[in-house]
Order: sequence, then C-alpha cells, then structure tokens
Amino acid sequence: MPTTRRPLLRAGLATLLAAPLATPALRRARAAAITFAHQDMVTPMRAGIADGSLARAAGAEIAWRKFAGGADVLRAMASGDVQIGEMGSSPIATAASQGMDVQLFWILDDIADAEQLVARNASGIADVAGLRGRTVAVPFVSTAHYQLAYVLEKAGLRPRDLRLLNMRPPEIAAAWTRGDIDAAFVWDPVLARLKQDGRVLVSAGDIARQGRPTFDGIVVQRRWAEANRPFMAALVKAIAARDAAYRAGPAAWTPESPEVQAVARVTGAAAADVPAALAAYRFPTLAEQASDAWLGGGAARALADTAAFLKEQGRVPAVAPDYGRFVTAEYVRAAAAG
Repeated sequence: MPTTRRPLLRAGLATLLAAPLATPALRRARAAAITFAHQDMVTPMRAGIADGSLARAAGAEIAWRKFAGGADVLRAMASGDVQIGEMGSSPIATAASQGMDVQLFWILDDIADAEQLVARNASGIADVAGLRGRTVAVPFVSTAHYQLAYVLEKAGLRPRDLRLLNMRPPEIAAAWTRGDIDAAFVWDPVLARLKQDGRVLVSAGDIARQGRPTFDGIVVQRRWAEANRPFMAALVKAIAARDAAYRAGPAAWTPESPEVQAVARVTGAAAADVPAALAAYRFPTLAEQASDAWLGGGAARALADTAAFLKEQGRVPAVAPDYGRFVTAEYVRAAAAG
C-alpha cells in the first residue's frame, strides 16, 4: 500500500510464461512453488495458511510471503516474483491504471469498519477538521489513504494544511509509541494498539456510506492463472470454505481457539484482539462474490471510481477505459460448480 512519488511500475510489466493446463501445470507449480503475497489483515484464511490446509486443498506447494503493504505486493508482482497477492482496492486500481496484466479474482473482505482514523487522546483532536497543522500517518496508495484524502477534502483541508507521512503499519505503531504522530488511518493489528490511547474520528464504513467504499482483494497474474485453472478453482474453494466456517460460528472463534491462535501467529495480532478484528469485516459468500455487487460488476465500478479519485490526487497518470477486464468471476464460478 505505501509508495513513493516515483512511478510504481515500469512499462511492459513482466508476467510469467504460460504453463500447460491441468495436471502437468500443477506438477510444474509444485516443483517451482507458487508464491502468494499476503499482508497482516485479520481474516479467516490466515488459519489455513498456518496449518497448511489451503495449500493441501489446492494441491500445490505454496510459498507464503508476508508484505507490509499493497504497494510492496504490487511491485513484487510487477517483477514476476509473485504470482498471487493481496491488495486493497486502491492499490488494485493503481495496478490496473498502470496497465499491469493482473485480475482480481476474490474479494478477501469488505473492509466495513476494519480501517479507522484514530487521533491520540492527548492531542485534543476531536474531528477531522482538527487535523490541521498536525502530523498524520497513513500507508500511501492504500485504501486508508484513498479514504483519508476524501475526508480531508470534505473537511476543507488540503495536503499542505497538515504533515502527512507515508508509513507502513509497523512503522505507524512504532511512531505512535514514540509520540511522533498525532493521528493515523490504519487497520488491525496496529489499529487495536492505537485505540488503546486514541479516539476514532471516522471509520472506513462511515466513509463507504458517503459513497467511497473500499475492499481488500486477491489478484493474480492473468496469464499464469489461465495456465493453472484447476489450481485457481481449488484455491478459491479452500478460501471460501475457511470464510464459511467463520460465518457459520463466529462465537467459536475465541482467543483460546486454535483458529484464532493461528490467525494471531500469521498476522502478528494479539489473540485477544482477533475476534473483534474479524467481526469488523464482512466476508462475502461464493454466491455474493460472483454477484453484481462484487466480481460480477460492482468491484470494477469501485475500481473505476477509485482510479478517478486517485488521478485527481495525482496518484495515477491516467484512468483505464475499462476496469472490467481486470476483474474475473471465472474461478469463483468454477469453485462453486465443483
């Protein structure tokens, strides 16, 4: 999610060479290891990463690599080092606007209230307008950055009216502890730390209701996915099963449960904070994923709206003519059929 003012992507982004379909492709995937870039968002699938069940269900070796933000994932995918990766809707819109040959194939979560703008209690900041002249941290080109820019504009604040710092979540936690920042827009597990001595000014859900929704998604190198369709369908089915298990009994996901302990290990969150963090998100079902609300059309519209806003902010050079080609429901439909 963080980035610099330099262009994120070079022209002619590399994608992996297409492999044969079906069983030979999966054999090749096992030999080379599929690299999946994940972040620290607190979601049910983390339990499947921890116990190896996602890789077993997908039938291939998966190398899980943890990244601090979506912009870092984006760069790794652009280099060809990563085949599959998690990004927020803002980095996905950035990737599409830059012409990166990737597709969004799964909505990891509807962010809802899982990202929040928090001000330090001692700062005396009572609302967004109170950020004038203060130091605020956010991972640049993240969903939080996109929404922060929107609420600042609504409050009549321009970038020069405050000191805005580009920080990854772990850096935000450290800066908060040192007292270097007055406020930050971020997600768990860092969000839980900030709320211990901070007050929430606005949440992602509040901003979504004003017409600026955000989500986290999983994207894949398009050509690689098309060459490995059986793996893609199996992976989607395994992730959907983890989400379904959580939706069926969230009360069972207590701090002492093996699932929550596993999520905590992968994300670095405190187990005591995981249940509340999970409850702040919405995890769409397979049917909802394929519907017009998400992969059937809604996600593409959200990416287009996000890209238009990012262009206004000078974060992308141009808006793509069609964001639908960067979204696919193919693997969700295949998982549902299987």
